[in-house]
Amino acid sequence: MDVEATIAALDRGEVRVAEKVDGDWRVNEEAKAAILEYFRVRKVEPIEVGPFEYLDKIPLKRDHAERGVRVVPPATARYGSFLSPGVILMPSYVNIGAWVGPNTMVDTWATVGSCAQIGADVHLAGGVGIGGVLEPVNARPVIVEDGAFIGSRCIVTEGCIVGEQAILGAGVVITASVPIIDVTGAEPVEHHGVVPPRAVVVPGVRQREFPAGSYGLPTPLIVGWRDESHARMSLNDVLREFEIGT
Repeated sequence: MDVEATIAALDRGEVRVAEKVDGDWRVNEEAKAAILEYFRVRKVEPIEVGPFEYLDKIPLKRDHAERGVRVVPPATARYGSFLSPGVILMPSYVNIGAWVGPNTMVDTWATVGSCAQIGADVHLAGGVGIGGVLEPVNARPVIVEDGAFIGSRCIVTEGCIVGEQAILGAGVVITASVPIIDVTGAEPVEHHGVVPPRAVVVPGVRQREFPAGSYGLPTPLIVGWRDESHARMSLNDVLREFEIGT
């Protein structure tokens, strides 16, 4: 494995850590192994960017104008991540191995963790935390599919998937261990680690019994589904229709 060549290919978008094949996301273990090895062989060195000075192992991406990417200071994208044409980075952070699709907005103080795969026309609102999944090499990264809207201060971790056109209202936390409960029908339906396409999700609470008493635990709730009529509405209008704040 040529580590430098693999990281360069990740940076150009020619190689991805994970891709959807026949409807399933498949992990490129060699690419993840190359990132881990790159961390091992790189030395910490100063990086100067205008008035800012950093001390890190991984250089920053360059040539944003040539790539058709807008980067607002002090946004940071590490070398080995890929930003598609039309991406806008407000003051935010994109880690190595991440892939960000065309015309996606990464809003202020949002973070895109190592190896995360973010689709086209996605909006990561202010303060969103997309977790990084680097080890083990066969572990699926966090994936946000095309057209999804991730509301302010949401967190998505542990290799979870947010399906196409899904909406997460402000403050939703998606983890592999907490069920996502569909409450739109007569009986609750649980999903684990995957937000279904077009689902509209809000923060909820489920009651659990403990030796010390009954307590509510945070639980994402699916309260509705985007349909074709919503395609003509702004995302904020959709959220208001389902009585969700942004």
